[in-house]
Amino acid sequence: MTNEEIARRFERLALLLEIRGEDKFRVRSYRNAAEMIETWPTPVENIAREEGVKGLQTIPGVGKAISGKIVELLERGTFDAWERLTAETPATTLDLLGVEGVGVKTAATLYQQFKISSLEDLRKFVEGGGLDLVDGVGEKTAERIRRSVWRILLS
Repeated sequence: MTNEEIARRFERLALLLEIRGEDKFRVRSYRNAAEMIETWPTPVENIAREEGVKGLQTIPGVGKAISGKIVELLERGTFDAWERLTAETPATTLDLLGVEGVGVKTAATLYQQFKISSLEDLRKFVEGGGLDLVDGVGEKTAERIRRSVWRILLS
């Protein structure tokens, strides 16, 4: 598994936590670790194999908890924290971020207030006029979201 792939998993974890409204410091720690891992000059997989969790902890932003998750990810292709999180909040919630007009704040509102966790949920919500209920989504943004959802689902 490449550094980029490992970093991508932690970035997705951070985004999902942010959408759920979790602690911003926790979100930031995963994001920081992802940034460092992605640009680290040595393959993280090699460090884990040769030096274990202690070696991983020499990477700035990677502490005891995150190094354990990296080892677990490399061994199993996933880690328990990700599995628990996606059991509660589907990873498809991240697909909302691919919709034009939907950023993290809007995705968080859609998920937290309206339990929108997939593009199909969003399509139904849009068709039912639900965007009128979302604070911070004006007429132009609502139209961009509508067009983008249809474009994505039809492609």
